[in-house]
Amino acid sequence: MPDLEAISELRIILREMERDVGLDCLSRTERDVYLAARQLSKLNGSVVNSDEIRHHVLVRDIPQATFYRSLRALINKSLLQHAEGWRAKNYTVQHLHASPSERVLSALA
Repeated sequence: MPDLEAISELRIILREMERDVGLDCLSRTERDVYLAARQLSKLNGSVVNSDEIRHHVLVRDIPQATFYRSLRALINKSLLQHAEGWRAKNYTVQHLHASPSERVLSALA
């Protein structure tokens, strides 16, 4: 089955890329919510709304409770922050610390 072999190779490459940029510190759901928010923030400017994130193709099939747990986890990890000057449900996306040493330093701060 050549299609499955290609998918397997792509998954390996994707996992390596995720590790290289620091996404390996997130759960699968957190990773999808973060990537959706990041993509939307690039399209819509710096602020993204949780309803927009919720309807993104990467996360729209995630159960609502799981989505909000992941959103809260990303806030606790300082990867999303409540947007200043906006009402609730609006966030700014923060950058990941890609290298292991940057992640350690960030955790110690």
